[in-house]
Amino acid sequence: MGCAKVLGDNQAREADATLPAAYAEGPSDAGATPLAQRWWGELFADPELAALIDAALDNNQELNIQMQEIIIAGAEVGARKGEYLPRLDGRAGVGVEKVGARSSQGVSDEAHGVPTVLGDLRFGLAASWEVDVWGKLRKAARAANERYLATIDAKNFLVTQLVAEISRSYYDLVAVDAALEVVERYVEITEHALEAVRLKKEAARATELAVQRFEAELAKAKAHLFELQQEQVLIENRLNFLAGRFPQPVARSDRLRDPTTLSRATQAGLPRDLLDNRPDVRAATHRLEAAKLDTKSAKAAFYPSLTIDAGLGYESFNAAHLLQTPESLAFGVAGGLVAPLLNRKAIASQYQQANALQIQAVLEFERSLLQAFTEVANQLAKIRLLEGRRDGLAAQVDTLEKAVEVSDILYRSAHADYMEVLLTRRDAVEAQLDLIEVERDQMQAVVGLYQALGGGWRREAPTTTPTPNP
Repeated sequence: MGCAKVLGDNQAREADATLPAAYAEGPSDAGATPLAQRWWGELFADPELAALIDAALDNNQELNIQMQEIIIAGAEVGARKGEYLPRLDGRAGVGVEKVGARSSQGVSDEAHGVPTVLGDLRFGLAASWEVDVWGKLRKAARAANERYLATIDAKNFLVTQLVAEISRSYYDLVAVDAALEVVERYVEITEHALEAVRLKKEAARATELAVQRFEAELAKAKAHLFELQQEQVLIENRLNFLAGRFPQPVARSDRLRDPTTLSRATQAGLPRDLLDNRPDVRAATHRLEAAKLDTKSAKAAFYPSLTIDAGLGYESFNAAHLLQTPESLAFGVAGGLVAPLLNRKAIASQYQQANALQIQAVLEFERSLLQAFTEVANQLAKIRLLEGRRDGLAAQVDTLEKAVEVSDILYRSAHADYMEVLLTRRDAVEAQLDLIEVERDQMQAVVGLYQALGGGWRREAPTTTPTPNP
């Protein structure tokens, strides 16, 4: 049965690893170390953030679970390797036998004075070896080794996700702190303004409507304050969970925007670097190679297999004679060649299954590569657009802060009414909150680019992971 006939139209193909020469848009700094190859401690200079990441890499339960997957895969490599090595067993046995008196063996034993009931004592060595003529077992072991390497890269991918998630949550927390400061200041200013409006009302220089509007604005600001405080607690708990610890206060900086970290966004590198830097792409590469080897191993099952069996030991019906040499010495050697005849349908089905899994691995590799490139392109576009938006909001905040001062002066001199003062202050606070949000998004966009490029899993002092060889 030809292999092409077995597979029909579902023939496997090589994976397409072609990538564009450069990313479609975004800044580029070809002379610097690519962002993905930087240790995360070099990218994030904030010591509080670094302490959180360190704690998570040591204590995160999901990461520790993945470490066990590596150990399991490593044990599978050892098991596969043992399948193509010769097997040597020590054996010992005790038995008793009585043959029928009217059987040919019974008549012969009676004629020669052999006891009716005989013991059967034996011990020795037994060896068995399937000669891997077609490389079936070795390919299976190499496939297991590739899956082991894939679990290491899967762990590294989890590290990149963990570093990114902690960083994003950390910047969320710092942004909420900044927003709380703005809203608390706004609440304090609105309370003073309300008191001033009430005094003006008593002096018949303001109406009850003005008092009610300021009271409503103050209630709204306080409600927003409680909302931010609730968000603050939830983010702290999330960070503690990622760090593998129970809820507790989280130390953090009071600075959100870090120009040094933002400047790293120009170091995206080249698309082809994704093949080396993205752990999920690397894992997909190993799984693809494992699938290829599994297919070759399944194909080799169509061919005959050669086994060699040998035994050496002592055997006797009487314990007194068991160790007599060479009288009680027994040995045997046999070789066998086994070719599948009636079960070829089962072998063909296994080959078809392995081939389909290989095609799946090809598609998964190509999808992971396309997804990696798309994520990088999206983050580069996001960084570029957020910078323009941030500049616009910074200018708006500056203008509105000046407008607040002018509205206060005009209100005190009766050249502006309370609504102009109220709306100006509200607009200024909203612009400040928008600016904080955009600056948070900028920092998170750099984190997103770092993750999309495959950064975060390299250690400052890399350690060599032992790789079992088939």
